[in-house]
Amino acid sequence: MADASSDTVDAAHLTELLRAAGMVHDDQVTGIVVERSRQTLISTIRYLRVDLGPRLSPLRLFLKTRRPDSTVAIQESREADFYSLVAPLSPAGLLPRCFDSVNGGAAGWHILLEDLTEPYEVVSEWPIPPTLEQCERIVGAHARFHAAWWDDPRLGRDIGVFSDENGGFERTMADLSRHFTAFVDQLGDRLPAERRRIVERLLASAPRLYGERYRPHRRLTIIHGDAHVWNALFPKDPKSADVRLIDWDGWRIDAATDDLAYMIALHWYPDRRRRFERRCLESYHATLLASGVRGYDFDALWLDYRLSALWQVLTPIWQAAVKVGPFIWFPHFERIMAAVADLDCLEFLD
Repeated sequence: MADASSDTVDAAHLTELLRAAGMVHDDQVTGIVVERSRQTLISTIRYLRVDLGPRLSPLRLFLKTRRPDSTVAIQESREADFYSLVAPLSPAGLLPRCFDSVNGGAAGWHILLEDLTEPYEVVSEWPIPPTLEQCERIVGAHARFHAAWWDDPRLGRDIGVFSDENGGFERTMADLSRHFTAFVDQLGDRLPAERRRIVERLLASAPRLYGERYRPHRRLTIIHGDAHVWNALFPKDPKSADVRLIDWDGWRIDAATDDLAYMIALHWYPDRRRRFERRCLESYHATLLASGVRGYDFDALWLDYRLSALWQVLTPIWQAAVKVGPFIWFPHFERIMAAVADLDCLEFLD
């Protein structure tokens, strides 16, 4: 299809993919033009115009490949696995349509999706938050996706792995402990002693907290893992379609509230969070129940959300370790510490 560092797309192979998807029949790809491209922290994105001869209008496609010069220490693409394994079994209308997905790890990977630029848009310009109504629609889309995979028997068997298998959790926590040492050294006296003690207490309590909530493998689902509001595309005509959820590099099996805490507690400044946090969670919960989840009342969600917010304290530490820019992880650390205080999350550590 394409390698990780090339603009080359094979027209014959693309014709086969489009025929398999029912997009063309006897026609074939006659030309491919890269109309524009851009780079993210870990990937290169190209917007393609695909010419199909005189009888059909051109198609617009979205090609995402590994960025070989990325300074972020992530080379593999879990997103390619997502579109191969999870997306075909997920509800229609919540994800972009995928035509090809290949994960070659560090050697190269790609995903080829429909280009949603015309009917959709990013909900706001980062870091300006969306309106409350837009946020409720975004959490509603996540609720419908979470509900579709809620305690699905395929989880950990055919789809994904539980993080407590094969010592995964223990390795993660050992890595985070080392990363925190480097984090402390990097910040010096810009890390208050009280906040350092909070992280140390969380690391010490992690096996107990994880065992109590996660190891029973109940009330778990597939989560996005990077569920900030700019990883959602909002329909330009809100009455015509649902929100589409994009950028699935961080998907995993976990508590659904990890996505909510990442979106709200980690990313929202205190004033906005205090005003709209509970309303968004109530809206999410209502959609979750309407989508078929049972035996999970709002009190249970609120408890899970507070615990997820506490776990998010570790996110900026991991981001700093993999060389995400401090313009991202430092404000995250400030905001999540404010959320932990507001939500009385430290009681989990007592």
